[in-house]
Amino acid sequence: MASNVILFGWNRPVPGREALSAAHFGEFMKYLSSLRDSGMITSFETVFLDSHGGDLNGFFLIHGESPKLDEVMASDDWVRHQARAGMHLQNSGAVRGVTGDMVMGRFQIWSSQIPA
Repeated sequence: MASNVILFGWNRPVPGREALSAAHFGEFMKYLSSLRDSGMITSFETVFLDSHGGDLNGFFLIHGESPKLDEVMASDDWVRHQARAGMHLQNSGAVRGVTGDMVMGRFQIWSSQIPA
């Protein structure tokens, strides 16, 4: 599994836009499946969080190689999906990150910045 990720998360649908949100969810799953099938991403996971009073209630964790994830996020299709999501989801957004073997490298970079 690739160690580079995009985390696309959200809080909940905007009240009154639940049906639009549900329809877009299905379309986004098909989009991610097509990215996986074409080799642009290696895999994706969909997570719905249990009710906890916070503002992150679900996310997609999209795995891939860094250059390909950059290409995905720069594509018109990705931007279109993000714009649509912003119209029916509260607090939606995407951020890059790392998992697996890359975590220790990032931790070492971070910890090297702590003043002695």
